[in-house]
Amino acid sequence: MEYVSTRGGTRAVDFEGALFSGYAPDGGLFMPQHIPSLDRDTLRSWSSLSYPELVKELCSLFVPAELVPRNALDELIDRAFSRFRHKNVVHLSRLKDGLNILELWHGVTYAFKDLSLSCTGQFLQYFLEKKQKHVNILVGTSGDTGSSAIESVRGQKNVDIFVLLPKGFCTQIQELQMTTVIEDNVHVFAAHGNSDEIDEPIKELFADVDFAGKYNLMSLNSVNWSRIMVQIAHYFYAYFQCAPSLDTTQLPMVEIVVPTGGGGNITAGCIAQKMGLPIRLITVVNSNDIIHRTVQHGDFSLAERVKATLASAMDIQEPYNVERILWLLSGSDSHLIKTLMEQFNISKRLKLPEDLHRKLSETLGSCSASDQDIVRAMRRCWEENQYLLCPHSAVAAHYHYSQPHSFLCLSFLSSIPRCCLAPASSAKFQDAVLRAGLVPQIPPEISALTAMESRSTPLEQGQDWAQVLRGRIEAVAQQW
Repeated sequence: MEYVSTRGGTRAVDFEGALFSGYAPDGGLFMPQHIPSLDRDTLRSWSSLSYPELVKELCSLFVPAELVPRNALDELIDRAFSRFRHKNVVHLSRLKDGLNILELWHGVTYAFKDLSLSCTGQFLQYFLEKKQKHVNILVGTSGDTGSSAIESVRGQKNVDIFVLLPKGFCTQIQELQMTTVIEDNVHVFAAHGNSDEIDEPIKELFADVDFAGKYNLMSLNSVNWSRIMVQIAHYFYAYFQCAPSLDTTQLPMVEIVVPTGGGGNITAGCIAQKMGLPIRLITVVNSNDIIHRTVQHGDFSLAERVKATLASAMDIQEPYNVERILWLLSGSDSHLIKTLMEQFNISKRLKLPEDLHRKLSETLGSCSASDQDIVRAMRRCWEENQYLLCPHSAVAAHYHYSQPHSFLCLSFLSSIPRCCLAPASSAKFQDAVLRAGLVPQIPPEISALTAMESRSTPLEQGQDWAQVLRGRIEAVAQQW
């Protein structure tokens, strides 16, 4: 299995090469050269597997045994999930009115990113220990990625991690989960800018090939293929939990609703679909609706500004993983993708070619939710189930509540079950819970954060953030 850039200007790399990369040198994103196809017998045989077992099976398709032997791969994944609070790692809550919520947030930081990043952290350690190598990880976060990335590598001697968070755009709990980790290898920067603005200095440093190579820079954002790979398991597990029966001649369809920010999770869903999993995908966004406009109208163009919403981790205007989805749907046409993305990078506006837009709208449905929609969904879910949703999960629930109780699939002549992915616990979003007129439920680990020592470096407007990052990385490297 080799990995190629979506823009075609870089030689193919193996899994290790993709793991240790951020953006590809040509500005694209790494994707597997071929997507494995699974037959019905394989799907039926996998239907009784646990979530960790599904992760192992899926990762083994993308990580050759000559790089990581299967027994070692299984051990790494078991170790990754050892800190999760739920015995099944993830959990499906079946609520009233056909609302199925797949809780992906039972990791250390109460967010779904713990699932992929805990595995990615183990994969990194495996290769770093073998090669006695040190890396510097650069992460921009809209809320949850930073803390999950920090937890995946904190205290490790052969990794330093540099995290940029958007000051005032995260919740207090999200920020404290990053700034209270006092470790020599953890460096947190509180930037006075939004999520898209903090991505710029990171892109600048990765684009400086000499600097990136000299200091072994890598990314743990969903730019990193490893995170997408692990997230494919969400869709298989959701499917097997919600499909009525796999004994039919034609496997049943399941609709999966995906709260979407940078687009990594929905990209994993598109790959699962391409592998043969019979799912209908719905990407749901908040008022920052570029993905919704792209699906509905082929309009991949920035709005005037990022809007601050209750679903703050999804307050993103440039969902970079859309490039991966377009590459998949174009038949791996890297020349087309390079042309389209270069056009977007210059003008920040792009009208998809008609054929590509048609394929996108056939692959994905979409929906956007206002803050008012989010509050309504949170309130209704509580009133009907005494179940607290985080505002991001509520975006998915809003879509569910806006649909008929069941709908007819003409090809199967039966109602299609629906599963909403829940990316975070409501405990991280107390302000949103209060806004909905509900009472937050705060675990003791979250309450304890406010009394802990915190540490971060401010980045002010007008500063050269890329230069500040360069200076810190160089200073840390001198200690080695």
